[in-house]
Amino acid sequence: MAMKCPDDADFPDATTVAVPRVREPEHARSCYVVTIVEGPDLGASFTVEGTRPSPMLWGTSPACDIRLTDRHASRRHAAVEVMGRHLRIRDLESTNGTYVDGLRVGEAFLRGGETVRIGVSALRIDEGTMRADASLPDATGFGKVIGASLAMRKLYPLCARLAATDIPVVIEGETGTGKEHLAEALHAASARAKGPFVVFDCTAVSPSLIESELFGHERGAFTGAVGTRKGVFERAHGGTLLIDEIGDMPLELQPKLLRAIERSEITRVGGARAQRVDVRILSATRRNLDREAQEGRFRDDLFHRIAVTRIEIPPLRRRQGDVSMLAKHFCALAGPPTRTLPASLLTRWESYDWPGNVRELRNAVARWLAIGDIDDTGQDEALDAVRMGGAVMQSNGDTVGQVLALDLPLAEARQRVVEAFEQRYVERLLEIHGGNVTRAAAAAGVARRHLHRMKARTGSDSE
Repeated sequence: MAMKCPDDADFPDATTVAVPRVREPEHARSCYVVTIVEGPDLGASFTVEGTRPSPMLWGTSPACDIRLTDRHASRRHAAVEVMGRHLRIRDLESTNGTYVDGLRVGEAFLRGGETVRIGVSALRIDEGTMRADASLPDATGFGKVIGASLAMRKLYPLCARLAATDIPVVIEGETGTGKEHLAEALHAASARAKGPFVVFDCTAVSPSLIESELFGHERGAFTGAVGTRKGVFERAHGGTLLIDEIGDMPLELQPKLLRAIERSEITRVGGARAQRVDVRILSATRRNLDREAQEGRFRDDLFHRIAVTRIEIPPLRRRQGDVSMLAKHFCALAGPPTRTLPASLLTRWESYDWPGNVRELRNAVARWLAIGDIDDTGQDEALDAVRMGGAVMQSNGDTVGQVLALDLPLAEARQRVVEAFEQRYVERLLEIHGGNVTRAAAAAGVARRHLHRMKARTGSDSE
């Protein structure tokens, strides 16, 4: 019997489900077995363990941990990871959606016994048994990266192994999670530690100057080139080069970057002689590079060259207990203690989502040390200052002004404003049309599926 890919017509009442965050005890770890029971990869089985340092990706991309041959699945379709006693599944804005027991989901927490459908493939979820040797270190950090939560302790063994190699690594994570700190820690623990650690931020340089910044230029190569200048590849010779926000690199320059990485040589702009360079490449991104490649904004060949290994730094909201540790750490870095962070303040901070992650927490600590305290009304001035800074976009606030107050790079600031607009737009659209997605999509002039994806991105959960 021919199999049919599910769509909105098969599940007329389906909607993207926004599931509340689950906070589990640190010791509550489990593992799950995923078995493909229907589809082109019938019979394949995979294990997702609680000690795994990053989510397991499902899709057709070669970079996925569970690689499907189902042509109805997206390149990077969904991600799964063990969180306490649950298996967390998250749709990655796939084309055909992810379904759990017939319901389309954006994010869901599974206990075992469910059937997940991706494209024409059905995957059965069963609770498994942890291996006897599946233990985690008691480390509270890796170099400059601080954290004793389960989510962070999963990363440290992998980081130690990667530091001992020279292979390229892509570090993924939301804005403010500490991707540059992790890259520097990998360099400091490597055999290249005595060499230079050079950072090149693709969002901080004009597109017209990126090639010169990467490879250097000769005198007179272009207007303003009054002398010879080394690029970041030459300056990082013998050490490590971090290409930050590599997903923002202009498409027309990506072939030249790929050539430099593959051949370990560069040619300065305006020059004719190729120079050998000995550089380890680390890349960092807040973007979904699989999707960027799928949509033609990032070259497949470059992606596979830099993503030999990938590390995803978890957001602060998933690092149970780390907020207090980090806050005290930032206080200590500020100098001799003049005040102690109140326990009541740390408790409130632990329950806050921190959309700006570690960077936002560091700013909150700085504000508290400078001006914040708990007044006689019980209001937390430091946390209010964070919110006024733009982390929480209130419906009656000046969104643009709030984002500007965060002092973010242009690309990140633009993305924050767009996300805030989409959230308010979708919420109002659904309110006007009584939660009817079909009518709302028609009024917006977009496909129903596109509106579903917007709901998933913004967290709008109107029915």
